[in-house]
Amino acid sequence: MDFQAGILQDGSPMESLEKQLICPICLEMFSKPVVILPCQHNLCRKCANDVFQAANPYWQSRGSVISGGRFRCPSCRHEVLLDRHGVYGLQRNLLVENIIDIYKQECSSRPLKKGEHPMCKEHEDERINIYCITCEVPTCSMCKVFGAHKECEVAPLDTIFQGQKTELNNCISMLVAGNDRIQTIISQLEDSCRSTEENSEAAKRELCSRFDALAALLEEKKSELLQRITHEQSDKTDFVQGLIRRYKEQLEKSSRLVETAIQAMEETGGATFLMVRPLNLSPLSPQPMPTIVEASKGGRLEKIEHGYESMDAFSVSLDHLVEAVSALDFDPAEEDEEYFDGEEEEVEE
Repeated sequence: MDFQAGILQDGSPMESLEKQLICPICLEMFSKPVVILPCQHNLCRKCANDVFQAANPYWQSRGSVISGGRFRCPSCRHEVLLDRHGVYGLQRNLLVENIIDIYKQECSSRPLKKGEHPMCKEHEDERINIYCITCEVPTCSMCKVFGAHKECEVAPLDTIFQGQKTELNNCISMLVAGNDRIQTIISQLEDSCRSTEENSEAAKRELCSRFDALAALLEEKKSELLQRITHEQSDKTDFVQGLIRRYKEQLEKSSRLVETAIQAMEETGGATFLMVRPLNLSPLSPQPMPTIVEASKGGRLEKIEHGYESMDAFSVSLDHLVEAVSALDFDPAEEDEEYFDGEEEEVEE
């Protein structure tokens, strides 16, 4: 007897129960033994094994060297981890099996009503029991013998039904396995994104550290060169200030001699003028001074050379450093290009 969905009338309590007993993979009522997943959802053992085999193509059988595998529940996408026994390591849901047995006994005791099986629209008393392969529609035997499908190729309805149900089951298994692979790829891409962000932050910190060290070295060198310029400036200014003081002293002495000489020039008498001896002051004077003649010949103090104040010797050329800094760039990574090429080929596959 066929126990697929839709046997009972709409709104029946048994119909609600039947919907809870449908496998999400084969869309049939659970078949023994029923396995219960860690997420508390149920699957036919065969359907669970098909999904598991599709998600783990290299898992062979119990006793294999492979320790176990995993797949996702088709109802809630919860990841199910299996040991070396595979699906056979899952527990049977005896409660659901007993409910299915009671449900089938109840359905078998009910009389089959006319409206419970699809009837042909052209022949109201005929049940749809064959499938027209040419037109790809279900029909009845009368349509094949006398009706619109008498020239068409037909096949038993159950054969087509089972074939398409098997094909649909295989497609579902492939889709579930494909979804698992896609989810794995998404997880890998998310991990790659996080790793890229972490590596980028590390690279930024390393780059800032290197530039900070370079800036500190430049600042230290600048301080050293400035100190040398300051030292040279101090030496030269001290020397010039010393000359200035000595020249001022000489100027002061010369001015006093000029005053003395002018006073001597005011004498009108020759005897008096010669007695003063302005050109040769007495060595017994309290403050002996050089003669005016010697003073008029100029001092013998040091003089600075031409260009003494120039600081051109402390000029520094930074053109080569500017060019080197402008040319700074990251090292070319040919391996990265090869890595990206390999990723594109893998995605295309």
